[in-house]
Amino acid sequence: MAYAAVIFDFGGVITSSPFEAFNRLEAERGLPQDFVRSVNARNGDTNAWALFERAEIDAAEFDRRFAEEARALGHELDGASVLAVLAGAVRPAMVSALDRLKAEGYRLGCITNNVPAGHGAGMARSADAHDELEQIFARFEHVIESSKAGVRKPDPRIYLMMCEALGLAPAECVYLDDLGINCKPAASLGMHAIKVTSGEQALADLGQVLDLSF
Repeated sequence: MAYAAVIFDFGGVITSSPFEAFNRLEAERGLPQDFVRSVNARNGDTNAWALFERAEIDAAEFDRRFAEEARALGHELDGASVLAVLAGAVRPAMVSALDRLKAEGYRLGCITNNVPAGHGAGMARSADAHDELEQIFARFEHVIESSKAGVRKPDPRIYLMMCEALGLAPAECVYLDDLGINCKPAASLGMHAIKVTSGEQALADLGQVLDLSF
């Protein structure tokens, strides 16, 4: 199969996983490991996180709702503290891979679930062209943000929106995401999905699919 495009998630793929930052926050607060993920996993389409990623509530309402959801699970944690640690560190090898892919003629897309507040991986975009993250986003032909599109992964519509923007069929695309739940709909639509557990693994698997070495 000759693929024409590579579509990336941002947080957890181009940057380090936000879950690492969540785990540090949990340790600092004496909370169970992966507590933030457990809060966000309950009522996955209607909880505070889902509503915020679709820009259906503002940061203040997210702060309040998340705190309520955390309390319902037996612990105190405000949403503002979660947002404060959301930005991840850039993985330079992944950025280099973007440049290599572009030089090889592949088209690049990015589908990111983000929130309409703050700035950083997983958060609102900046208008500053000199910003490091914006320089990375500029490498993509198309970027679809959940907070602007009003739809979030794993809703199949957001993947089809990217295919339409690229003018390609799903089967012509490779998709990378650090969450299996987000890879499944991509694969169901016909994309070659790669679940990312580390930058090294992602590039090794991508290289195998495209017959490239990164």
